[in-house]
Amino acid sequence: MNTNYERYKTLLGKIADISYAGAVLSWDQEVMMPSKGAGFRARQLATLAGISHQQSTDDELGRLLQELDKDLSLSEKEKRNVKRSLKDYQERKKFTVDFIETLNLATSEGFQAWQTAKQQNNFKLFEPKLEKLLELKRRECEILGYTDHPYDALIDQYEPGMTTKSIALLFTNVRKQLVPFVKQIAASRQNDNSFMKKQYDTAKQWQFGLDVLRQMGYDFEAGRQDLSSHPFTTSFNPLDVRVTTRVNEHDFNEMLWSCIHEGGHGLYEQGLLPENYGLPAGEAISLGIHESQSRLWENNVGRCLPFWKANFKKLQALFPENLEGVSVNDFFKAMNQVKPSLIRTNADELTYHFHIMIRFEVEKALLEGSIKVNQVPEYWNSKYKEYLGIDVPDDTQGVLQDVHWSHGGFGYFPTYSLGSFYAAQLYAQAKKELQNLEAEIEKGNSKPLLSWLREKIHIHGKYHTSEELCVAVTGEKLNFDYFMDYAKQKYSSIYELKQVI
Repeated sequence: MNTNYERYKTLLGKIADISYAGAVLSWDQEVMMPSKGAGFRARQLATLAGISHQQSTDDELGRLLQELDKDLSLSEKEKRNVKRSLKDYQERKKFTVDFIETLNLATSEGFQAWQTAKQQNNFKLFEPKLEKLLELKRRECEILGYTDHPYDALIDQYEPGMTTKSIALLFTNVRKQLVPFVKQIAASRQNDNSFMKKQYDTAKQWQFGLDVLRQMGYDFEAGRQDLSSHPFTTSFNPLDVRVTTRVNEHDFNEMLWSCIHEGGHGLYEQGLLPENYGLPAGEAISLGIHESQSRLWENNVGRCLPFWKANFKKLQALFPENLEGVSVNDFFKAMNQVKPSLIRTNADELTYHFHIMIRFEVEKALLEGSIKVNQVPEYWNSKYKEYLGIDVPDDTQGVLQDVHWSHGGFGYFPTYSLGSFYAAQLYAQAKKELQNLEAEIEKGNSKPLLSWLREKIHIHGKYHTSEELCVAVTGEKLNFDYFMDYAKQKYSSIYELKQVI
């Protein structure tokens, strides 16, 4: 037994305990906490974040990591854990406890201000808190350091190795290939989805969502689902992974896609190995890969015809009046309607990436100072008009629709598009290796796919980088062509396009 390595595991386990205790309070803040508790909750979260930072930058841990980094007796897996921990340690060491506590207090206060502003449809109520958060995030960029653009420092925290330039290039491909294809769809006859907007009883929707999660393989003995204003997934360990959804009685899409999307995130967290708790090997690689899991289940599986051949009769039995005379093919086409929309989380899987482009451009402009916080609503609205041809009616449906900035999540949004593109490539590989994959999905059997994802992705934690994993699983780096091939094949059929472009 390597006593140094065992000591390292013990220290990281304690740091994880503190961090996840804060995560429990954050989950409660969004799901169950009474509004009057906001002030003390902000202080509690800031205190725990400060303690966690002190522990994770302790000199003893630093000396231990330096010694282990030179230890040739470690296994390859142990070496990778140490190298990733050392990198994290060196980055955290750049921050003071005061900065960490200030940032966490600002995010807690920002979240409460965002909630109020969204409820009252008034960006001005959130503006001063966003100003404070932006100031702190700019300072964070300077502390971390960057080569070309301050945004690089924040992107790297969510998707290591990605830069502002590489994300901009990605969206150049979106504009060149995806935009023309969406225009071709827009010129075609639109499929009817009016039956998705009828009144769907909340309790029945909720029950159907739970059944879908179970079919996907989500373990309710190691998780739960609750309601929140903005659906999210949080994990305290692989045996306690929680998802949330929201229900709109007049739009069945909201609950359905939130459940499947967050379920995909939850499956990834439940697939991490418990014995790696606290270690890099027990954490997800990146948000891009994390998003690939939610998007794969939501789009490649949840929006495919075989999945609904397995589930449509059950849904029809729950809502016979709403779905009377509707065939499984009608339902499949309705759920895959491509049409510009206001709300990112409700967007179809193609125009969704235009929503992400807008957020990327807003964040980049804020960080470089080319726009000010009080100009964000106007800038946002102009981009929605430019990219989606939509007039934004108010702040709630516009600039206040996402929770991310109130959490300080600048640099997060691009990972959503990355996730969709990774998902298309991974799913194409799964179909090659699991020859009866969609036939099993049509039977309501998701086990082969989940087992494949567990083996190829989940159990490895941060052993690989995102790029290494993509190459290991698919044989090549991230390739946007997989997404376009998937989109063209699927939507050319749905919209009866004369020619695949």
